Amino acid sequence: MSKYCFGIDVGGTTVKCGLFETNGTLIDKWEIVTRTENGGENVLPDIAATIVAKMTVKGIAKDDVVGVGVGIPGPVMQGVVPVAVNLHWGEKNVEYELGKILDMKVRAGNDANVAALGELWKGGGEGKENLIMVTLGTGVGGGIIIDGKIVEGSHGAGGEIGHAHVDDNIKDPCNCGNYGCLEQVASATGVVRLAKEELLKNPAAVTALRDQEVTSKAVFDAYKDGDAVAAAIVNRFASYLGTALATFACVTDPEVIVIGGGVSKAGESLTDVVGKYYRTRAFSSCANTPIVLAKLGNDAGIYGAAKLVV
Repeated sequence: MSKYCFGIDVGGTTVKCGLFETNGTLIDKWEIVTRTENGGENVLPDIAATIVAKMTVKGIAKDDVVGVGVGIPGPVMQGVVPVAVNLHWGEKNVEYELGKILDMKVRAGNDANVAALGELWKGGGEGKENLIMVTLGTGVGGGIIIDGKIVEGSHGAGGEIGHAHVDDNIKDPCNCGNYGCLEQVASATGVVRLAKEELLKNPAAVTALRDQEVTSKAVFDAYKDGDAVAAAIVNRFASYLGTALATFACVTDPEVIVIGGGVSKAGESLTDVVGKYYRTRAFSSCANTPIVLAKLGNDAGIYGAAKLVV
């Protein structure tokens, strides 16, 4: 019986790699450079080479490896990536191409969805089967897991929580081309956007945010210190996010909602305020769904990728 699997999280700058036992125990993790030149032609061969090298060092035979899971920064449908801009890829059948090089089973998924699967397996959702994960970073990513399986949808767009429409009054476009997306008000850059609006609206208000560079961390630090302007910003942010999560919850009825990404470093002050708005707007059967912080950090992608093959 195979004992090992590999989890690969492909980013535009580095490829994070993990060697796991099939029970989810992480044995080793490392990174390689993502070589995106020449249409990203080296990405998959480089992944194959580093896997083979690790197997050699660890004395692992091919028959002892159940497979390789790969998270990709782009839509993935049945192992095929139609486009991955950060990798300079056009259409690429990741499962077939990498599987052919390695002569192993390969499974691929969107990186945000795969991270959600990782949190379900060994993170904030461990022991659950149904989960919504939202990742608050430069943008807003997400993933939905139902009965232990990633919801990809018919176009690979399942779990694109960040592009739910939440505000009719935003006049500048989101990166996706639409207007008023959750990403524009609930990401790290979205928090800064709300802060600048609040500071302009109340020019006479006394706040620590006027004396420093406005970042999402600065906003939440001031909020924890009782700053009234920061409180207005955080409550507006939480209203957007809590309402969006309540909408998704009444569709998917998760056992747990997991919040990750850089903004989640605000800790329980974040989950508490988001939970307040979530509970007032959620369908009654979903209102008590716990909202928790992600546990795996930057390793969620390799854990979830490994889970694709076990």
